[in-house]
Amino acid sequence: MNNKARSFVTIMIIVGLSVVLLRTAIHKLIIYNIERNQSLALVNVKLFYTALENYAKDNKGVYPANINQLTKGNPVYLEKDYLAAPSVKGYEYECQRMDATGYSCSATPVNCNFTGKKAFTISTGGLIITEDCDGK
Repeated sequence: MNNKARSFVTIMIIVGLSVVLLRTAIHKLIIYNIERNQSLALVNVKLFYTALENYAKDNKGVYPANINQLTKGNPVYLEKDYLAAPSVKGYEYECQRMDATGYSCSATPVNCNFTGKKAFTISTGGLIITEDCDGK
């Protein structure tokens, strides 16, 4: 085998190893981002719970009818309107129910298996339900 052929084989081996290392690094980075996004979404859902329960405590057991009562009232129970934002770190937030008797709010990944793998829902009284996202 001549030197040119040996150099070509060496370069191809280096390229192949580089591709494998880069793929592994990107995969680990995606997994890290998913875990970070999920942790933040769970923290934010717990913030909803705390804000809603504190509001009810201060208002004789009556929950707010909308997010504005939490973000624009006096005192402010929630510093950010997560429902108005298009997404926060790969998650979308919505409250399917928010009325004087209770609430149900959720955080769902924008892109299942890429921005998050779990959806979180919190209901009146602090019940948190964690489900795998459905890949929609």
